[in-house]
Amino acid sequence: MTCRVNGKRFDEEPDPGQCLRTFLRGLGHYGVKKGCDAGDCGACTVWLDGSPVHSCITPAFRADGRQVTTIEGLGSPGNLHPVQRQFRDAPGFQCGFCTAGMIMTSATFTEAQKADLPRALKGNLCRCTGYRAIEDAVNGVAGVAKAAPGKAVGTSVGAPAAEDVVTGRAEFTMDTHLDGMLHLKVLHSPHAHARIVSIDTSAALAVPGVHRVYTWEDVPHRRFSTAIHTDHLVDPDDTYLLDHTVRFVGQRVAVVLADSVGAAEEGCRRVVVEYEVLPAVFDPDEAMAEGAPQLHGPVDPFILDPVHNIVVEIHAHIGDIEAGFAEADVIHEGTYSSPRVQHAHLETHGSIAWMDNGRLNVRTSSQSPSIAKLKLARLFALRPDRLRVFCKRVGGGFGGKQEVISEDLVALATLDTGRPVSFEYTREEEFTSASPRHPMTLTVTLGATADGTLTALQVRNVSNTGAYGNHAGETLHAGGAAVMIYRCPHKKYDAFSVYTNTVPSGALRGYGMTQSAFAVESAMDELARALHLDPLELRRRNIVRPGDPLLALHEGPDDVVFTEDGLATCLDLVDEAMARSAEEPPPGPGWLVGAGVASSLHETAPPTEHLSEAWVTLGDDLVYEVAVGTVEFGEGTSTAHVQIAAHQLGTTPSRIRLVQSDTDRTGFDTGAFASAGLFVAGNAVLRAANAVRDRILECAAAATGEHVVMCSMDDDSVRCGDRRVPLAELVASARARGIRFTAARRAYGSPRSVTSNTQGFRIAVHPVTGEIRILYSVQATDAAVIINPAQVRGQVEGGVAQGIGFALTEHHQVDAHGVMANPNLRNYRIPTYADIPRTEVLLVHSADSVGPLRSKGIAECCINPVAPALANALHDATGVRCRTLPLTPERIYRRLGDSAAVATGPRSSMP
Repeated sequence: MTCRVNGKRFDEEPDPGQCLRTFLRGLGHYGVKKGCDAGDCGACTVWLDGSPVHSCITPAFRADGRQVTTIEGLGSPGNLHPVQRQFRDAPGFQCGFCTAGMIMTSATFTEAQKADLPRALKGNLCRCTGYRAIEDAVNGVAGVAKAAPGKAVGTSVGAPAAEDVVTGRAEFTMDTHLDGMLHLKVLHSPHAHARIVSIDTSAALAVPGVHRVYTWEDVPHRRFSTAIHTDHLVDPDDTYLLDHTVRFVGQRVAVVLADSVGAAEEGCRRVVVEYEVLPAVFDPDEAMAEGAPQLHGPVDPFILDPVHNIVVEIHAHIGDIEAGFAEADVIHEGTYSSPRVQHAHLETHGSIAWMDNGRLNVRTSSQSPSIAKLKLARLFALRPDRLRVFCKRVGGGFGGKQEVISEDLVALATLDTGRPVSFEYTREEEFTSASPRHPMTLTVTLGATADGTLTALQVRNVSNTGAYGNHAGETLHAGGAAVMIYRCPHKKYDAFSVYTNTVPSGALRGYGMTQSAFAVESAMDELARALHLDPLELRRRNIVRPGDPLLALHEGPDDVVFTEDGLATCLDLVDEAMARSAEEPPPGPGWLVGAGVASSLHETAPPTEHLSEAWVTLGDDLVYEVAVGTVEFGEGTSTAHVQIAAHQLGTTPSRIRLVQSDTDRTGFDTGAFASAGLFVAGNAVLRAANAVRDRILECAAAATGEHVVMCSMDDDSVRCGDRRVPLAELVASARARGIRFTAARRAYGSPRSVTSNTQGFRIAVHPVTGEIRILYSVQATDAAVIINPAQVRGQVEGGVAQGIGFALTEHHQVDAHGVMANPNLRNYRIPTYADIPRTEVLLVHSADSVGPLRSKGIAECCINPVAPALANALHDATGVRCRTLPLTPERIYRRLGDSAAVATGPRSSMP
């Protein structure tokens, strides 16, 4: 076959059945991404003779005799195509994994298509941005600004990798090939619970190209947890690399290593496994009952009650809950359920391992290479200095990559064979074997006096951790923060994390708060209506205020700084915005219109120890190198770290070179999760930059005879009184004396501050079909000092978009046998451009932060109030209270059709 790719002729014969995506990547065009292999996401979009196609569903042979253009051929750094420039300047991306496909699609748009973006962009998905930034990019609306020396903080500077992202040159995990690379695939269990009686690998080993087949008998028998935390004791060690007992459909059974992906997949098909099928349990309440199948024996002392499948339980109270209910004039009780939800980051999990001079190297898509290194060293009994773990750019995470679930297998295979090994999840594997959000069922009981003063707040939380306990306890503790938001003398929290024969649950944006916020904020709305109070007013009367103890699970002291009333300001701003939007017309006659609000409070770092180390060095080229272990996957910490360093060093972002997420080149970093990438790592960068700045000023003062207080940084020089000393002179002088301008500093996740936010929606509901249309969306967020306004706005918009998916469309559906029924993007249904309204983002500038330069991380918390605000708006519009997510048209239609469910007025209990 002969074709021209980006103007260059190739005479290559594709493999039988090969798609154009893998063919082009085989030629080295890594800007063509894999997001689905089903034509659903558009990340693989290229042009055939100038027309955009999804290359994952286009046979490679169709390129014969044709011109193929990939993102690399559209433009290059320094010579951008106009649409690439627009995406850079908007900025129209966060993680950047979808960006090449977005640009290749939108660069062909006519004016008519630009006027109908819901239709024109229906084939391209983005999980990060919320689509507003993409719309701006397509329409040429710029949001990036340049910063003057020392003035980077508060300016919407562009991401350091922006030009590489928009030209397809930014390297993601799988964007490389090593000579002699082998490919790894996994055989997954078809049963929810079974004991492996025997495994016959002979037929698999006979497949041409297959080198190894690993079973539970071939791997180290060391228990571990896949969850990533600094303190490994918070997670039960209940997992093996491969096990002789499988506990969910999709669990690893065998691993095949071959010359090609196809050979490895064929090897998996030929492995013969004999199972003894065991009783399974899928409901956590049933799993806790007497006589339920037991998933784990006493494998770890941190598993609380293996007989009743309870990993962790929490029983905490403040005051006397019964006395609190006795004081109440009105008591409301309701049970609220949130489903299993997938991250759907467009880059699937993947890792590549190889040996170099006797050292194991692992290149991975992880939110914490430092902790991944520790786990691999323990699993394979490796000295830490014989192991390197690092990340390139990561294509989305949202907590899903706060696990070690691909790194261990490539390490196993490379240590065994000595050859490079690659393992990349399919989209189906993401749904069936990666870790989704915990399904939770919460019963909330509230008591209040007639004037709306809360007297009692009780929550019972049953969390389905799935087959293994990764993140079981930490999400349960995090959910307790939902009782922290309101001032109440009597509180009680009982919570259980329970094993079931379903895919293990894990970390997802909001981390236990999303589910509990849905329950508590829905219950508060119902209580307000029972009291005949405005729901916003009920919140105002009861929210915690500065000076109040932040009582969640105990009365003891904590490390949280809370000195300003950011939450009250958020409520006021949303109230005013909702009043301005009151005249938004419904889509047509017959639609029911309603409004709803909800709030959330979120700590800016996790309560367990979080550590980050940063190194700052002024080089001979007068560029400051900032080395920090935090990973960039769209949360914008790379840009923020550059801005913080530039601000403190009195220079511009262009003179900061960032080195990150590499255990050989950076210090330890717990990981980019729980907003700690800004809050903790940002403080480490700040301290290291300050230390280098102070050393430079001292040297300049000594050289000029001025007092150090008279010296200040001035881009590429230092001003000392009336003199201006070039940095080049100071570096040369210092070098001659053996002095280097370099410093390392650490920061810890304590003390912490609190981020608060309020979400408001105005919606229309069709009474016949149950369809919801969002007329207006607003979120106010206490962001404190804002490092980068465009990025803050983008994080809120992206969080709201994910929250809308969580509330309205997304549901990881499992059948009666534990099999996921919708393991693909098409049927799982994350929001598209057409589903997401523009969200008005209102920023509160408080000062009660101990973050870098008094900033706060806000990417985590912005999702929490979205679902309850939508549920409250639905009730306001229809009188129907839905306590189970998602709020699908079918579910709403059934509730609207149930005459007993339709409220004739405010009521405090619904069936």
